[in-house]
Amino acid sequence: MLEIDTFDNVRGGNAVYKALAHPLAAAALERLAARLAAAGPVAVYDPERIFAPLRALAPAFPVDAVYVHDTLAIGERRGGLATRPLTDLVAAAPATVLIAAFDAHRLADRLATLLPGADILTLDEVRLPDRLLTNRRRYLDPLNFATNFAFFRDDDAMTTSLVTANYWHGYGATGVRLWCRLFDDAGAVLAEFERALPDHAGSVRIDSAEVRRAHGLGPFTGQLFIHAIGVAGHDVVKYALDTHAAGNGASLSCTHDANAWPSERFAGLPAPREDETVILWVQNSHAVPIPAGAISLDRMGAEAPVALAEPIAPFATRAIDVAELLPGLRWPAQIELRAGRHVVRPRYEVVRAGRTRIAHMNVERADLRPDPAIRSLSPLLGRGFLLPFPILPRERFRSVALPTPMAHTQADLPLRLDVFAPDGRKVAEHRPGTLPRDHACAIDLDEVLPEGALPEGGHGELVYDFTEGGEADGWLHGLFRYEARDGSHAAETSFGAHVFNTLMTWKGEPQSYSGPPPGLSTRLFLDLGSATRPSFCVLTYPASAAWHPHSATVLMLHDAEGRVLAEQKLAIACSGSAIVEPWRIFGAEVLARAAGGYVIIRDATCRLFGYHGKHDGAGLGHGAFSFDHMFGF
Repeated sequence: MLEIDTFDNVRGGNAVYKALAHPLAAAALERLAARLAAAGPVAVYDPERIFAPLRALAPAFPVDAVYVHDTLAIGERRGGLATRPLTDLVAAAPATVLIAAFDAHRLADRLATLLPGADILTLDEVRLPDRLLTNRRRYLDPLNFATNFAFFRDDDAMTTSLVTANYWHGYGATGVRLWCRLFDDAGAVLAEFERALPDHAGSVRIDSAEVRRAHGLGPFTGQLFIHAIGVAGHDVVKYALDTHAAGNGASLSCTHDANAWPSERFAGLPAPREDETVILWVQNSHAVPIPAGAISLDRMGAEAPVALAEPIAPFATRAIDVAELLPGLRWPAQIELRAGRHVVRPRYEVVRAGRTRIAHMNVERADLRPDPAIRSLSPLLGRGFLLPFPILPRERFRSVALPTPMAHTQADLPLRLDVFAPDGRKVAEHRPGTLPRDHACAIDLDEVLPEGALPEGGHGELVYDFTEGGEADGWLHGLFRYEARDGSHAAETSFGAHVFNTLMTWKGEPQSYSGPPPGLSTRLFLDLGSATRPSFCVLTYPASAAWHPHSATVLMLHDAEGRVLAEQKLAIACSGSAIVEPWRIFGAEVLARAAGGYVIIRDATCRLFGYHGKHDGAGLGHGAFSFDHMFGF
């Protein structure tokens, strides 16, 4: 496993990791490593605990010893070596010293007086060019590394569109630019380009077909690295990603990403049905190879991982048919990816009857343990943690929920399913009981609801239920599959639970994306789509305890330059839901002016949770469609 520290829920993202893993920094590290190797064994002074990730991401230079000035840190293992006191460095009088720190000129000056004649280097040797920095005065400012990867594909069958908005402008940013590098499946650089964003909250779109034409490329499947410069407010590139059949064919998928961090494990990968092939796309996020055996798949809960036998090159993409490693495993069994912190959240592709759909796995938490306090949460928090998911109109869709373990220590899942009509009425309750980690229990809503119930849909909420025992850690997740009843297409998405819409809080719940909790507001992004591929979303109003009887939701239609052209109010019942189709809500004239734009779903009174998608224009449930949960700014 790579010895890197990427993200935790308390401190957020680790700028050191991003500073070392950036593709341009990785190339500079390779040059620095060659220089150090030529100099012979190097003494490393590690004042900021950077040596371990440095060693993981740039292993090719000899290190004589690692030195620290903190007496409490003497003897620690970092990068495979025990640390020594800095006083020993002076006595050793090495010829070459690397200070494992950025903005380290003062430290270099101090050492130079103690080690006259030594060649003293710092990690400023691998800084990004100033033109790619948002804050040139503090290199490890997280805003200097607003980056992400995207699965990017354009071939004879499929094409890709990345869509977002210049949400940084809303935080005061001007002159925002995107620096992009496209890698092919072997990890080679296919193209490099920049995109200047206008100084407004307009939409941003990167189409694989346009990139292919602009750079004279052949077919490719790889990954696009995106670095946003000049930003404010957010240090992660958030986007929606549509993958659809070339020439307006039948396949259509959407995923999203607001997670730029490699993880030890990922979960939420479904095993194939008899008539399906499930392809896992493993994309190396670093400039060092993934060693043979470092990537493995395991039937969730089996604790018998099967390793991929061959290595994966730097920044390369490898398609793995899960049946290669886990033959005979069938839905509704689920698969855990042991990724060793080598990859950012991976995508998977399900191929069935000549159509393909793509979804993403989720980060499996290593830092969580069961919390007995969840069993006895204050009644002021009502039902506590809720995982809301849409039930699409049952006349046209079949909806299935698969609870998914999403932490290393989750041994069981004590669950209940509550089902609500759009008007907020609770219409059903289902108790699957306490499911073991290795369960294969998919909850088909057709088996929970009577025939004819919820013809226009509604939503379900997975909640903790300790009637049959079990433990909980608050990280309840599920995979949700939707199949058109005519058999034409399917889509799936996944997400996790939160406490929703209570005044009282518990350990940061309800979450808030603006200011401290409780999180009582909504700002969601919905790409508008087009008349031939219109967007839609399902908004749920989950409430752990009693809240406002109706939401005060506003749908704000923006054009491609971020101007608000029209607004539409929407009142969703507490514990209710609504299907929103902008191409039915807004008039033809204003939609024409909004071409290439988006809709912001705003509510200052409650937190809604949404899922978005597109369909092929034949009408929802009558052809290809896509579905994934929404993101906000």
